[in-house]
Amino acid sequence: MGAWPRAAREAWASAASVQAWARWQVRAAVAAVCSRTWVEMEFDCEGLRRLLGKYTFRDLTVEELKNVNRFFPHFRYSMDTYVFKDSSQKDLLNFTGTIPVMYQGNTYNIPIRLWILDSHPFAPPICFLKPTANMGISVGKHVDAKGRIYLPYLQNWSHPKSVIVGLIKEMIAKFQEELPLYSLSSSDEARQVDLLAYIAKITEGVSDINSKNWVNHEHKTVNKITVVGGGELGIACTLAISAKGIADRLVLLDLSEETKGGVMDLDIFSLPNVEISKDLSASAHSKVVIFTVNSLGSSQSYLDVVQSNVDMFRALVPALGHYSQHGVLLVASQPVEIMTYVTWKLSAFPANRVIGIGCNLDSQRLQYIITNVLKAQTSGKQVWVVGEQGEAKVPIWGGQEEVMSLNSQVQLSTRAMELLRVKGQRSWSVGLSVADLVDSIVNDKKKVHSVSTLAKNNTLEETVWSSPVLLGYGKSGLLPAFFSSSHPM
Repeated sequence: MGAWPRAAREAWASAASVQAWARWQVRAAVAAVCSRTWVEMEFDCEGLRRLLGKYTFRDLTVEELKNVNRFFPHFRYSMDTYVFKDSSQKDLLNFTGTIPVMYQGNTYNIPIRLWILDSHPFAPPICFLKPTANMGISVGKHVDAKGRIYLPYLQNWSHPKSVIVGLIKEMIAKFQEELPLYSLSSSDEARQVDLLAYIAKITEGVSDINSKNWVNHEHKTVNKITVVGGGELGIACTLAISAKGIADRLVLLDLSEETKGGVMDLDIFSLPNVEISKDLSASAHSKVVIFTVNSLGSSQSYLDVVQSNVDMFRALVPALGHYSQHGVLLVASQPVEIMTYVTWKLSAFPANRVIGIGCNLDSQRLQYIITNVLKAQTSGKQVWVVGEQGEAKVPIWGGQEEVMSLNSQVQLSTRAMELLRVKGQRSWSVGLSVADLVDSIVNDKKKVHSVSTLAKNNTLEETVWSSPVLLGYGKSGLLPAFFSSSHPM
């Protein structure tokens, strides 16, 4: 049984456990016969098409489900409300049933539930185990404590290459390597009923931060960093972090279908401690996970880009949060304020462990311009850029001592901001800024940076904007930095 808990191994070894699995399979078979719906008895394409009335690619989805029905005719289909981690809700098609898994010479019927998003087949299904009261979830590489399933097939989902039948086949193959469920002894079944009721209420699959099986499976490397995305920004972040020597191990997750030039060159001219992977589990136990992925296209509107990024993050964030449950999530994807908020919602992480790159680059440049270009004497008084990336940002001065008049501050800030606005933000510049933030976090420098964090305005609405905070990796997390109340705004 490998790394299975002792109790689980004993349960599997006992004759009572074998009988329990046999009873479970009989009940599953009887239930499948007795509860067949109209979809199973005769696959009604028109009825299913009406059910999917709000789906963007309804006909493509129906055609794919016809193929699923040919391979797995016992699946039961229904429309139910799914609650995402950001608390949004949607009525989604889902289907339940069992898949046959051969393990150590025996065949087990593993119950699963797949939710089909309304953007299918361009977005992957959301997959869960559906254990009964006499089954326990074996937390591992591909399953979290709430039963959510994580597979490379889901992470690399791309229409038309990726299909549900292929997903289920990979699911069977992975479960044959590590069975995701085990039979509980009769004394444990009562407690399992309560657990299943709890799981039913949290269908979005939040990872259990205290799950010992997976968290302790591999002892954390001292400073492990993961960069998500093999585009220009991802490469720039990888090179900058590598150059600063911050990471003992640096993982670049290349999520594209084909290996592009930058990633290929990194693979050819390998850097010390840098690993390139397409498997999200390679990020496990990272201190910092950096999101650089963007869904950009010349024909896309701003809203289209935001929606595409949100859909992409829905597939990425829960899995990456599962693999690095004690890490910091650093968002460089655009628009950074929105995507930082989305990441916080989807991850269920504390707000002080989800930040965006914010105005850190602008702040560092502004300080440099004031000191080295304008040659202003500020007596060590710091200045930051706060607000949102773009036009909605302003300078703010730190410290309580008034080393210069308010009018002088305004004039100096205005001139410096004029010079700052002509500076572009190239990928390599952002990469250097990201490396600066990562250095402060993993080395617990408690240095002040202007980064995007969650804040509440006067109406207690949740917003994300850039402001000065202390960055470190200690128990204190992110702390607000003190700044002057007489700053120019």
